[in-house]
Amino acid sequence: MDIETIRTAVRKRYGSIAQEHKSCCQSSSGSPCCGSPASSSSAEASRKLGYTAEDIAILPEGANLGLGCGNPQVIAQLKKSEIVLDLGSGGGIDCFLASRAVGPEGRVIGVDMTPDMVALARSNAATSGLSNLEFRLGEIEHLPVADDSVDVVISNCVINLSPEKRQVFLEAFRVLKSGGRLAVSDVVASGPIPEELKSDLSLYSSCVAGASTVEELTGFMREAGFIDIRISPKGESKSFVKEWVPEIGVEDYALSASIEARKP
Repeated sequence: MDIETIRTAVRKRYGSIAQEHKSCCQSSSGSPCCGSPASSSSAEASRKLGYTAEDIAILPEGANLGLGCGNPQVIAQLKKSEIVLDLGSGGGIDCFLASRAVGPEGRVIGVDMTPDMVALARSNAATSGLSNLEFRLGEIEHLPVADDSVDVVISNCVINLSPEKRQVFLEAFRVLKSGGRLAVSDVVASGPIPEELKSDLSLYSSCVAGASTVEELTGFMREAGFIDIRISPKGESKSFVKEWVPEIGVEDYALSASIEARKP
C-alpha cells in the first residue's frame, strides 16, 4: 500500500468517529451519549487503558472518545510549566489532562491530521475554561511546530498509524528542546504479522497492521538521535487489544507498550 492510500484511510476512519461523536453529543434524542452516565463505554474503555475515574471526571464533555492503548500521562510524569506536544491529539483527552498537569504557566499543543478531530477538540476546549492549550491541523510527519520548542512529546496509539514512522521520530526530535523527552503509549508487533493482515486497510486503521517491532522502533529512534530508549510491551494489554478485532485474534500479533526516550 502506498503512503497516501494509508493516510487517506486513517483520516477517513477517524474523521467518521469525530463526526459520529459530535452528532451524538448534539442529539436531543436521549440516547446514551458523551458526558452522560449511560455513555459508560468510553469511560470504561479509558479505565482499562489506565485512566483514573478522576481523570475521566475532569474532562470536558466530548473529549473522551474511548480511543488509545494506554495512558501517556503516567509515562510522561509532567511537571509544572512544561510545554507539551501531543501527536495525534484526537478529541483532546490527553491534552486536557496535560493542561492541568503543567498548570497555567505551561502550554499544551495538540496536532492532528483530521479536520473533524481538530474541530471537535477545539469545540471541547471552548467549554473547558483552560487557556493554556491549542489544537493545530497537521501531519505528525510534518509538524507545524518550531524547532527546539517543547519539553515533552506525548502520543497515544497514533504513531503505529503512520506509514512513515522514521519521519515521525525525526520530527519529534526536531521540536524537542535539548534534554526533552518522548513519552508515548503505542502498539508494537509482538510477532510476525501475516501479510494478509498487513495489507488490510481496515486493520491498519485499527492500530494493528501498521505496528512495528520493538527492534524496528528502536532503530528509528536511534537514527533520529534519541538516547535512553526504553520500550516496554505490556502483556496484560492482550485483555483489551483482543476486543479491537475479536474475530481474528489480533492479540497474537500486537501489544500495547510504553515508549520512552530523551533528546541529548
